[in-house]
Amino acid sequence: MLEISAVTARRYVMGRGGLWPGRRWRGLAGTGTAMRTMEDLQLDPLVVVARAHDLMLHSRVIDYAIDDWATLTYERRQFFEWGGWLAVRPMDELPYFRVLMRREREQPRWVEIEREHHEAIEEMRDLLRAGSEVSNRSFDMSDRTRIDHYRGRKDSALALHYLWRVGEAMVARRDRFERVYALTEAVAPASALRQVDEVEAEDILARKAVAAAGLTRLNGIGSIYTYGHKATPAQLEGWRSRWLTDGSLIEVKVEGWRAVQVALGADERLLADLEAGRVSEEWAPLETTTEDEATFLSPLDPVSARGRAKPLFGFDYVWEVYKPVEKRSFGYYTMPILWGDQLVGRLDPKLDRTTGTLVILGLWLEDDALARDEAFGEALVAGMARFLRLLDAKRLDVAAVPQPALRKRLAAAKPRR
Repeated sequence: MLEISAVTARRYVMGRGGLWPGRRWRGLAGTGTAMRTMEDLQLDPLVVVARAHDLMLHSRVIDYAIDDWATLTYERRQFFEWGGWLAVRPMDELPYFRVLMRREREQPRWVEIEREHHEAIEEMRDLLRAGSEVSNRSFDMSDRTRIDHYRGRKDSALALHYLWRVGEAMVARRDRFERVYALTEAVAPASALRQVDEVEAEDILARKAVAAAGLTRLNGIGSIYTYGHKATPAQLEGWRSRWLTDGSLIEVKVEGWRAVQVALGADERLLADLEAGRVSEEWAPLETTTEDEATFLSPLDPVSARGRAKPLFGFDYVWEVYKPVEKRSFGYYTMPILWGDQLVGRLDPKLDRTTGTLVILGLWLEDDALARDEAFGEALVAGMARFLRLLDAKRLDVAAVPQPALRKRLAAAKPRR
């Protein structure tokens, strides 16, 4: 078993996900590399400054432009989107996910939906087979059967969603962020439609899950990769034992963490090097490091969302966007601030598109003394300049920033050119 410090664990998880020690990819090609490195790019429709997935890629890719991910996904067909936990994955992984799609068809809830809405599903299936690209907006409410479902109010919405979840349809493109579906064979290349067996798929997707997390206890893998076919404890232990035996995974004991983690076996040397203070040349930043330039993390960034910020950084973070105003501790769209290898604070931004103004509604630091730290102040301004460029913001309103020293510095920030 490999033993590492908490600092090594934090740097490994960030570095494996492309966040540390600085941006190491550039432009559209670099965006594709970043998406593959992240394993799963979670999509979210909410736009306050930019969508969460665009913010994730901005924090990893130099010169990232809004919707570069969509260009790679829908125009170049290098990626596809799917899942109850909606994410974009590499197209060459589609054969493994199609195993999960087949399992979806056997789920009691989808069996019931197919039975209750059989006619609408057949209608949508016929349209797709005829070569049509179809979205829920293609149909007027007056022409459809009204339903009460979280997927929509028209039976066409649920029927299309069903065909997508079971693998008969894919998202061909998005129109105002609404999915436009086409027949799977019309979207995916033939090479991505090859058949694989379930054991191969489980192995590939398990390693993918570990790669995405960096360090994990493997808890939840039974539901993530068996989709309703709940794995027994014996099955989970069997998988773990087999993957440890064949070297796919290694066990890692992190200083201060209770549970033993697993990591990819191929990363054993990388982890050992990090523990010894050496950083892989493959991780070398192209421009600035996270010490030189602070990074504002997406609310859904995998290193800090869903409770990960606490064990990795000792940083309590909850996305409060769905909380009532009176129950928020911070702001509506608060983003963690990464400086060096630590989360040192958070800011609550909002983009006023009518005036092109990025408004900072609040900025909170874990240590108030940091506001007077020269190096941090410079790094914060550098990060803000890059952020302004991403958003194409012409002005920055920092009147609500409570720290006078930071307010003065940020007032002079200009979009990075």
